[in-house]
Amino acid sequence: MTTNPSIFVESSTVISNKKFKGNQHILRLLAPKCATSAKPGQFVQIQCGSQHLLKRPLSLQLVSKSSGWIEILFRIVGSGTTHLATLKTNDTVEVMGPIGKEFQLQPQIRKYLLIGGGVGIPPMIFAAHNITKETNHLSPFVIMGSETPFPFNPKPSQFLLDGIPNDVIAAMPLLESWGVPSRLTSLTDMAGCHQGYVTDLARLWLTECSTATLKQIIILSCGPTPMLKAVASLAREFNVDCQVSLEEYMACAVGGCAGCVVPIKTTLGISMKRVCVDGPVFNANDVFFE
Repeated sequence: MTTNPSIFVESSTVISNKKFKGNQHILRLLAPKCATSAKPGQFVQIQCGSQHLLKRPLSLQLVSKSSGWIEILFRIVGSGTTHLATLKTNDTVEVMGPIGKEFQLQPQIRKYLLIGGGVGIPPMIFAAHNITKETNHLSPFVIMGSETPFPFNPKPSQFLLDGIPNDVIAAMPLLESWGVPSRLTSLTDMAGCHQGYVTDLARLWLTECSTATLKQIIILSCGPTPMLKAVASLAREFNVDCQVSLEEYMACAVGGCAGCVVPIKTTLGISMKRVCVDGPVFNANDVFFE
């Protein structure tokens, strides 16, 4: 048991385990203690059967404080996630969380650009929900990229956006239902998606923003390291604030093993920080410094 009072270990019950194309699953678990405390950008550790000593770190996609459930998106990549894919309704699984530092939402009204790639998409959905439903911020704009089919059926967006080509119209239905504009990108030939990188589409949108709007914008991003580096570079190009959630292999996930350390720029120089508890969210300039 971790000594951090904000992290809980629960025997959680499976509510649903929905399968999607690309060996992807959305797993919903009854974990009321975790759900009560969870914030966008945090993650959980999930036990993947008795044969696996170490739990697997997975990002939170959505939570319901009132109903006590948490939701995660995962892709089958090994024996651990293969086990998770076999879980059925009413099965039990041990969950530890929420873990890590969340995205820091500014108290004043700001415009958020959320950029997620692959398994980095879930934190963007959670952040969009929090910004839209629980704060007085302007509605965010969400860009999501994937080289596998998205774990939902894209639909044409109801929102027209300056700088976004008219034929780039594919969006996530859940976000649309919240009144949140979104666009999808892929290097594969997916209908309605931007054929390119998430940063390419973000640049088109940022280029059309006024100077006053750029001063309001904050970028939140999660995805593979090369993508995050490109997002950090884009943020510097347009001189906007940027927070990134790092993806690293983890063992204990509570700071004990120091197996997930990365170099971070601090006021005292470069320091090795643990992604699990010092992050996973960092200021982009402190991670991808020149």
